[in-house]
Amino acid sequence: MTALAPARRQGVRLLVLVVILAVVLYPLVWMVGTSVKSQAEIVNNVGLLPERFTPGNYTDGWSNFDVGFGRFFLNSAMVSLLTVVGNALSCLLAAYALGRLRFRLRKVWFTVMIGTLLLPGHVLIVPQYILFRSLGLVGGDWPYLPLLIPHFLATEAFFVFLMVQFMRGIPRELDEAAKIDGASPYGVFRHVILPLSRPALVTTAIFSFIWTWNDFFRQLVFLSNLDDYTVPVALTLFIDSTSQSAVGPMFAMSVLSLLPVFLFFLAFQRMLVEGINTSGLKG
Repeated sequence: MTALAPARRQGVRLLVLVVILAVVLYPLVWMVGTSVKSQAEIVNNVGLLPERFTPGNYTDGWSNFDVGFGRFFLNSAMVSLLTVVGNALSCLLAAYALGRLRFRLRKVWFTVMIGTLLLPGHVLIVPQYILFRSLGLVGGDWPYLPLLIPHFLATEAFFVFLMVQFMRGIPRELDEAAKIDGASPYGVFRHVILPLSRPALVTTAIFSFIWTWNDFFRQLVFLSNLDDYTVPVALTLFIDSTSQSAVGPMFAMSVLSLLPVFLFFLAFQRMLVEGINTSGLKG
């Protein structure tokens, strides 16, 4: 009995994990199956597997509009990658100032920065829209500027806090040793903090890419031309309340839209776990 007890507990744990995995993966599997169903079958067949394989949804969705869906992928990729660069650079510099340098009211500014986490992002949309519209940046020659400029100004308090927590774990003796060797604050940042902050930077990059790629509301507000649409906004074009809706192609493009996020996460999964374990987010 004593020898069977650990095996039973392990079996129960395995069974629980399988059930949780099935619940988590069911929506994804259903979406993949629906993407290869015909329009009539989508309405009548709620099962996972299609009765009739319809791969034409992918070709129809890719060329359903005057602008190819590949253009929307390129727009999303550009916005997401530039957001990653902006968040990584600006938040790292802000975190270095708040976490390593000493200046007046440093704790006050850090508290104010943390307080901005209490503000829902949707509350800031209207003031930002009015500001960027008054500056002539909405609907101009560079329609993505309203989406990108805030990320280059360290407005993501979550990432600043994450990096501050990470830098607090770096021994200050390294800063002192660099200063003894004649390094300026910039030199300390360049040669000490920046190389050691790679796990936090990777964590910031992954979350920035995923959140920006999946962002819908901000992109819907600031983008008005079809050529400038990103993938989340373009997916809504398949649903038309005044005519027939292309549900099958919509699910097909939804499946394709998951691939960049999945591949990006898969490529940096180990660094993401390392960054979370060393940046103060662990329990």
